[in-house]
Amino acid sequence: MLLFETVREMGHEQVIFCHGKNPDIKAIIAIHDRTLGPAMGATRLFPYVSEEAALKDALRLSRGMTYKAACANIPAGGGKAVIIAHPEQKTPELFRAYGRFIEGLNGRFITGQDVNLTPEDVRSIRKETKYVVGVSEKSGGPAPVTALGVFLGIKAAVESHWESQELKGLKVAIQGLGNVGKNLCHHLHEHGMKLYVTDVDTAKTEEVKQLFGATVVSPKEIYALDVDIFAPCALGGMLNSETIPLLKAGIIAGAANNQLGDEQIHSQMLTQKGITYCPDYVINAGGLINVYNEMIGYNEEKAFQQVHNIYDTLLAIFDIAKQQKITTNDASKQLAEDRIMNAKKSKIPELAA
Repeated sequence: MLLFETVREMGHEQVIFCHGKNPDIKAIIAIHDRTLGPAMGATRLFPYVSEEAALKDALRLSRGMTYKAACANIPAGGGKAVIIAHPEQKTPELFRAYGRFIEGLNGRFITGQDVNLTPEDVRSIRKETKYVVGVSEKSGGPAPVTALGVFLGIKAAVESHWESQELKGLKVAIQGLGNVGKNLCHHLHEHGMKLYVTDVDTAKTEEVKQLFGATVVSPKEIYALDVDIFAPCALGGMLNSETIPLLKAGIIAGAANNQLGDEQIHSQMLTQKGITYCPDYVINAGGLINVYNEMIGYNEEKAFQQVHNIYDTLLAIFDIAKQQKITTNDASKQLAEDRIMNAKKSKIPELAA
């Protein structure tokens, strides 16, 4: 990887490499764009196969956060952080050391909870910095709100793809049954949709089977199922040159970040197959909306109205894609970049005539 060239091409403002001993810590903080506000993005802890893989994840996720905030009309920029470690290596001291790095950025980056972090871990970070959200969990945490946003996105996709608002009887394959995936199953089941689920944790699949009458399949089977909707709710990169040819679903709408292995190649492949793809950073914006509202003073009515706007935003993106004959991925980027550009223009003083 050509580091500076990659950062420049993706438009990042700053990338910070954090390291230290006692405790041993390796972390990367990527700040993409702060035009709309301070960079917000959760921190994930993961045993990446290489430091390059960790950097790529941080860069893609932080750029996605910029687009996510812009599409959701949240006055925040995009950032993301990754800690390179195995979950069993977690200690309060590690998170406090990480919190000191966050504090040193003096508010340019505000973080929260992502993969392999718990509310308790976030509270350890909070002991060293005020620039962290999701500590109080006043709203019950981001997972239920994220799942609601994904469900609303599915409704929008069904309306656009089949020109119908009928959900009952539609078949949905859900890949990944973490907090968001499980909550999504609840919404889908309530509306009479048939669930096919998979997860590497058999306890989770058994629970969803008992609660919602879901059919459990193996992780390898999930892609080729004869279903209407495929909902990736696990880690990213699951939509790629190997899996896309297997898909029979007409809609892809899930909570995972970075679902496309390669944004250009694989968004085109989906379009060529006639699949309606809901860009991940649009449909899963509920978590960001939730923590942003906690930060400014939680107002449930306001937060849920912003989450319901995901439905209208996706309908607008589908319309742009159809009218301009572009992918929904490009249409969502266009919407986000237009909003960012307009914000930049409004900050430039008018030149005297």
